[in-house]
Amino acid sequence: MKTKPLAALAAIAAATALVITGCAGSGGGSGSKDPIVVGSVNSISGPATFPEASQAAAAVFKQFNAAGGLNGRKIDYKALDDKGDPATATSSARQLVGQDGAVAMVGSASILECQLNAKYYAQQGVLSMPGVGVDTGCFDNPKTISPVNVGPYNDLTLTLMYGSETLKLTDICVLLEIVGSTKPAYMAAVQKWEEVTGKKPLYVDATLPAGGSDYTSYIVKARQAGCKAIASNPIEPDAIGQVKAANAQGWNDLTWLYLTSVYSTNFAKAVSNAGAGVYVPAEFYPFTDTSSSANKDWYDLMSKNNIPLTSFSQGGYLAATYFIDALKTIKGDVTKESVTKALQSFKAQNPMVGAPYSFGSANDAGWPVVLKSGAGAWKNAATDWLTISGH
Repeated sequence: MKTKPLAALAAIAAATALVITGCAGSGGGSGSKDPIVVGSVNSISGPATFPEASQAAAAVFKQFNAAGGLNGRKIDYKALDDKGDPATATSSARQLVGQDGAVAMVGSASILECQLNAKYYAQQGVLSMPGVGVDTGCFDNPKTISPVNVGPYNDLTLTLMYGSETLKLTDICVLLEIVGSTKPAYMAAVQKWEEVTGKKPLYVDATLPAGGSDYTSYIVKARQAGCKAIASNPIEPDAIGQVKAANAQGWNDLTWLYLTSVYSTNFAKAVSNAGAGVYVPAEFYPFTDTSSSANKDWYDLMSKNNIPLTSFSQGGYLAATYFIDALKTIKGDVTKESVTKALQSFKAQNPMVGAPYSFGSANDAGWPVVLKSGAGAWKNAATDWLTISGH
């Protein structure tokens, strides 16, 4: 009479074990076939956009999935648009991490999300590897956020260094567009140039309007002050406006020291008179050098997927590539914790970048390119990387 209850208990125990095993597998165990959720928050629409970064990352993950993924597990890449809006940026991060269960944020490119979401990522134990770090939060939280790009602040130091040390320019003026709380970071970048080179700008004007319609007054002031070169940080449309304002004044011997934000084929086509030249320290190996083996894998994948060839797509590609390489080092469960550990111990060297990548380390290497008047295209202006640390 006692055998039936014992048998029933054994059956219940066996069923319970099956349920527990099934739950463990769906939670990301080594035997799971569930997708690995990866997120990114991007400014795809709004005042300043970087859609190519997440597009490039998605293409890398698509190719990885087509090849079988990680032991059969595919990456489910979710890229959300923050529209350049703070509320949308914060809600997007919470949706991806809190609701969708993203194990990491990879390939993001936003004008503001790092600063807004850094504390949340730290609280959730999730790491972020932006393809394009823009706002100061991307560079001030190295334990949580580590962009693959140089960023606008080191980029400003690099372009000033190239102007004073390689081009031997004097009387360099710094004209800055300040968005949000970025002024201290840009001023620190100028100060870093001063410390490295012993040079000083003729003057600094940090009042240029972002998205301005007419930069004539700023250009006239710079010319009257005796500036021989202008170092500035505008997005592409604003840079075109600045150059055309100088053209309208007949100022044809002015050298422009810009950031990677203006390094595009569209800018090259839009500017016929580049004065004495427009110089940029490209954050990655110059994408306009299509014959280089350094860019071949990126170039082929972007061309196959009709993704624009830009520095932004280079950043997204690299972030996704680094993430996959780190993912492959994980032994056992793929979880938020194991992914975090893998990224923290991961190191990589890629010919598209002038410095080794490890999470939390700052990239300070750019490859100078130049746009000459009437050229319509960018050309390499150096044979090696320019670095702040290697000055």
